[in-house]
Amino acid sequence: MRVSREKAAENRERVIEVASKLFRERGFDGVGVADLMKAAGLTHGGFYGNFESKDDLILQASSRALEESLTVLRSAIEAGGKDVLGNVASVYLSPAHRDHPGNGCALAALGAEVARNDSPVRSAFTENVRSAAKLLARIVSSKSKRTKRERALAIYSSLVGALVLARAVNDPDLSTEILQATVNSISALNPS
Repeated sequence: MRVSREKAAENRERVIEVASKLFRERGFDGVGVADLMKAAGLTHGGFYGNFESKDDLILQASSRALEESLTVLRSAIEAGGKDVLGNVASVYLSPAHRDHPGNGCALAALGAEVARNDSPVRSAFTENVRSAAKLLARIVSSKSKRTKRERALAIYSSLVGALVLARAVNDPDLSTEILQATVNSISALNPS
């Protein structure tokens, strides 16, 4: 039985959304096509009608997750007020973000895996870092464009690194301490 174009597009979007979440939770190799399609409520046979390969889906799902991360960053900046950097850090380094990688930053969840992969997905991650640095550079203080970029890259690196560390340790108190110490450190950088 054939599905309409609208239903096919809806199914494709559902697969991308489910893959985006599952890849962030389990890694690219941690979920197979059959499991992915089952989680999306579709049959395995429908996969190749929508995607050239698993690598194609990895790129589509990663791009979606990276776009979502930038949207969250923009929202945190817009809602930031006087302590804009503190707000960004508090949103990014929240216990909820730490505890639910499937709904969070693809860079923190998949960065190490992507670094070992020379594919188009690596280019998507590269563009995400550039975009995040550009957003953060707008809110850091300095008259020098170069210094603003350096500070923005350092802040983004601190955010991602702290989240990775907080997820990696098995001591809940240390994990929370990592998050809070980084929030405090970044908040202290707010423009006066």
